[in-house]
Amino acid sequence: MRIADQWNDYEIIDTSGGEKLERWGDVLLIRPDPQIIWNTQKEHPAWKKADARYLRSSAGGGSWQNRSLHKNEWRIRYGALVFKVSPTGFKHTGLFPEQAVNWDFMAQKIRAAGRPVRVLNLFAYTGGATLACAEAGASVCHVDASKGMVAWARENAALSGLGDKPIRWIVDDCKKFVEREIRRGSRYDGVLMDPPSYGRGPSGEIWKLEDQIYELLELTAQVLSDDALFFLLNSYTTGLPASVMEYLLGVTVGRGRAGRVSSAEIGLPVTASGFSLPCGSTAVWER
Repeated sequence: MRIADQWNDYEIIDTSGGEKLERWGDVLLIRPDPQIIWNTQKEHPAWKKADARYLRSSAGGGSWQNRSLHKNEWRIRYGALVFKVSPTGFKHTGLFPEQAVNWDFMAQKIRAAGRPVRVLNLFAYTGGATLACAEAGASVCHVDASKGMVAWARENAALSGLGDKPIRWIVDDCKKFVEREIRRGSRYDGVLMDPPSYGRGPSGEIWKLEDQIYELLELTAQVLSDDALFFLLNSYTTGLPASVMEYLLGVTVGRGRAGRVSSAEIGLPVTASGFSLPCGSTAVWER
């Protein structure tokens, strides 16, 4: 497992009974996680001090139980990057901290290239990877179907002092955008694809990862440059093992290209137990 263990402003303090206790800066949150199937004793005193807790509803969805949280948003930092954190109605906060391990990987590749690098970030959410690549010196094309998420990403760029970096902000269906880039002859030296397990596009298009990811990988492989550096594919779908993603990447992006394909779970350290909580998987093609 590749561990995102370089955070100062984020921490999983403890896990038990389907929940994780997290520190986001100076705010303590309790959120559900279906992978936490153990019922260890909640001995850490911070369990009783959490500022808010997300409770699932039997009818679907859920809501935040606000204990002592007196702000709707705040800031946390990862190195030079600054992010707005804000609890949403779907238990998310606007950031997936485990992805920092991928941010660091891409930033290292970009800095070591010694040349201009173009990166395409698909399903780009609030822009963690976009900012990491831009801060490392790449020009980035940030694509997401949600206008609100792209606006949030632009706000994070401004907070990080990266508002004037060469970043294209695109609100569009990722597949349609890639098809247009192929017709335009656009090429990228690095690609990150962070698709949801299930979702809808801006015009109501249904996205189901298992049904559509192979076709999208075949398409997106066509926008890689001849001397591309990397292609990352993330998954949070529990029924899609890292080894399956590695195979998919190998027979699409890796086909006919020099380089290697690998995969691993990614995760975050848990302070109380000393173990690491898996938070999805990443398959990587790299030159």
